[in-house]
Amino acid sequence: MNDITISKKELVEVIGEKDLGEVIKPLIEEIHLFDTFVAGTSRLKDAGVLETVQTGDKVTLRREQNKFDENAILVLDADKRKLGYVPEKDDLIFSRLMDAGKLLIGKVTSVEREGGLTKIRMGIYLVDY
Repeated sequence: MNDITISKKELVEVIGEKDLGEVIKPLIEEIHLFDTFVAGTSRLKDAGVLETVQTGDKVTLRREQNKFDENAILVLDADKRKLGYVPEKDDLIFSRLMDAGKLLIGKVTSVEREGGLTKIRMGIYLVDY
């Protein structure tokens, strides 16, 4: 039998005084699901938020009650400011995963600024524990 067992005492010794996040972090896996772009960047009330977005930034994906798209997923920067949305053509499966309690995040893969327009490409990842 190849079972690994650890007693409570051994577990406490391993964890020590570390934060729970430090203990769990090595167990977290980010699984790349899809590449897309951030829709609606040209219609933001505060377009200044787009000036701070950089390749490599992690972005938050959050479901939104929306009368135009029942599967709407907001894309927020690190300060929780609205960058736009996951495109409607791409959001059905991701909204179902999120509604089922799955954690999805985005990672900015490129930012193109041309004139007054900003095009943000991102990967969508499932955070698995």
